[in-house]
Order: sequence, then C-alpha cells, then structure tokens
Amino acid sequence: MQILLRALLIAACFATIGGCSERTDNAPTEPDAKRPTVALVMKSLANEFFVTMADGARAHHASRPDDYDLIVNGIKNETDLAQQVALIDQMIASRVDAIVIAPADSKAMVPALARAAAAGIVIVNIDNRLDEEILGDYGISISFVGPDNFQGAEMVGSYLAERLDPGQKVAILEGVPTAYNSQQRTAGFEKAMRDGGLNIVARQSAQWDQTAAVTVASGMLVQHPDLAAILCANDNMALGAVAAINQAGKAGDVAVIGFDNISAVQSLVRDGTILATANQHADLLAVYGIEYALELIHSNVAPADRATPVDLITADALN
Repeated sequence: MQILLRALLIAACFATIGGCSERTDNAPTEPDAKRPTVALVMKSLANEFFVTMADGARAHHASRPDDYDLIVNGIKNETDLAQQVALIDQMIASRVDAIVIAPADSKAMVPALARAAAAGIVIVNIDNRLDEEILGDYGISISFVGPDNFQGAEMVGSYLAERLDPGQKVAILEGVPTAYNSQQRTAGFEKAMRDGGLNIVARQSAQWDQTAAVTVASGMLVQHPDLAAILCANDNMALGAVAAINQAGKAGDVAVIGFDNISAVQSLVRDGTILATANQHADLLAVYGIEYALELIHSNVAPADRATPVDLITADALN
C-alpha cells in the first residue's frame, strides 16, 4: 500500500507541473529554522549542461550539509516557460530562503521572481541574464552570477575565423531568441565573423534543441551548398549540425563550433569533427550562485553582479 501511495504521489506531481522538486538534505517537510533552504531552479534536465550543473550543486551541498538545505528543480524542456513559473511559485509556497535560477526566458520569468522577492526570498540569477528593463519595471534588482556569453562566443568564433578564408560563407544556429545568453552568443559570433571578413549567409533559431538543429542545419546546407561553417549557440545544437552535415555527405567539408563543453561533444572536439566549444564550467556555475545566495542571506547587502570564467576548448586543450 505504501508503494502504491508513493507512486500515486509522484504521478500527481508530474501531472501538476511536469516535474518535481528534489530535496537533497533528507530533512523534514518544514525547513530547519537554523539553516537556510536554497532552491536551484534550472532549465531542461534533458540538456547535459544542466544535469552537470545539478550534480555540482549536490556535491557542494554534500560537502556543507550543516550550512544549508538544498532543493533541486528542473523543467522538461527549454521552452516550457509555464512549468518554470510553476516551480518558482512552488518555491514561494515552500518558503525557501533563496532561489538560484537559470531562467528559461529573460523576460517571462521576471513577474514570478518579483513575487518571490516580495515574499522576502533572496534571488540569484545564473547562466541566462534576466532583462534589466523588465526588472526595472517591477522595481527589483537581481544579481547575475555567470560568464560573459558575448566574450565566450567571440573567443570561439575567432578561433574558427582564423582557420577560414575571408569571404567564406558561414551560418549561425541560435538558441531561444528571447534568451539573453542566446542573443549575446549570437552577437559574439557575429563580431568574430565580421572581424575575420567572413560572410554570414544564414541565421536561425533551433531552440537549443538537437533534433531541431538537424532540421534547421539541413535546410541551411541545401540553401547554401558552399557553406564553410556552422556556429552553434550550444553543444546540443552542434551535435544536431554534425548529424545534418553527415546526412548531407559533407563530413569534413563544413566546420562546426559549439558552446558549453558537454561531455557528449568532447570526443568530437578531440577528432576535429567539432572544431571548438566554450567551457562555462556547468559544475561550478550553480555553486557560485549558491555561495553568493548564502552570502546575501547572512550579510543582507545589496546584490551586485559577479563574473565567472569561460574558457576556449579545442582538441589541444582536451588531449
């Protein structure tokens, strides 16, 4: 009977918001009055980047179990904005002390986070920066802890440009268009291509998704058969671009770059199938956010942004 009840509760949870919170502290239902509860709210756990992020957070908590309680949340896919809003509201109802969030959208999450701020919850923004104008409209200030996506994309794009000839044609696979990190990575790619004298002939969103990237990249290859490279705003889309290139019989003829350094691309970087990617240290990104949230809880100071590292990853770096 207990097993049946547990199964029904799990099913109800997924039916309600499409995903569940995971407590990693084995604490009772009511938070410990002597230590704060931090909720990590991420994007899609179908993306290895966020799985790595969650693992890093759990490892950090395991090393400091008496300092705070941790709740780990994730949504089913990158574009399910309603589900992430529901998770934020669930954390407000649970009366957590802090929310560390990688928002699925830079604008759409702000109203829910404003409700959290009004409830006295400390909020730290990681990975994808929230829209400053919308934050201003709601009268809230939320610190951003994360890498410079523009700089990282420009770095990877410049590495590609050095290996192409001026005038060659390239295409860009963007993430979700309303996501700040997608916008910044696209802008960084564009600057590197302009500086290298390369010709951007196509730019289209594949929604951060590998399957969508196969379709979009295939269309680009048909429309531009002399395409020299595809620049991808994350590694999932880079994997999709590689699949499209292979299906078109162009393996070795079209260079690919990505962003995130997930383990699934590392063998492809080593053998040159993917020329380069950027490592923004997913395992540490949530940790930086959690540590800053704890600092804000204890110090009650005004939040400020904090930069985190982003590194170029090539075959030489991995071998």
